[in-house]
Amino acid sequence: MNWDEFAREAPELARLGFERIEGSGMVLLGTLRRNGFPRISPCEVIFWGGEALLGMMWRSPKALDLLRDPRCVLHSTVSKTDGSEGDFKLYGRGLDVREPGLRKGYCEALFAKTGWQPSEPEFHLFAIDVEAAGFLQFGGGKKAHQAWRR
Repeated sequence: MNWDEFAREAPELARLGFERIEGSGMVLLGTLRRNGFPRISPCEVIFWGGEALLGMMWRSPKALDLLRDPRCVLHSTVSKTDGSEGDFKLYGRGLDVREPGLRKGYCEALFAKTGWQPSEPEFHLFAIDVEAAGFLQFGGGKKAHQAWRR
């Protein structure tokens, strides 16, 4: 299920997730190394064409992890210890994007956001196939918990 489909299924949770991700511009991406140990890597998410897209340097360890085992988690960045900003988690699979139109759209959206874009074909692009999501907020007088599973 792509991001837009997830947003139709769980609109409030998707809104919270989008706000947390766009607020910092980064997520922490959890992948599985070849030996089974987890890898945590910072990554930008670009929402374009109904997808949550992750671009990665060619042959980077996190890209190789996803090519070997697509299971992953995206976790919003957290900068406060009191839990008041909330954290969002998105579980799914990173699907290798080869479709030229989606790759071009990603590059254009990334350039509009950052002023930089990769050159073809030397980058990996993954779309998140969403399987589950959650949001937790506590502290600062704010409490919220939401969970969704496909």
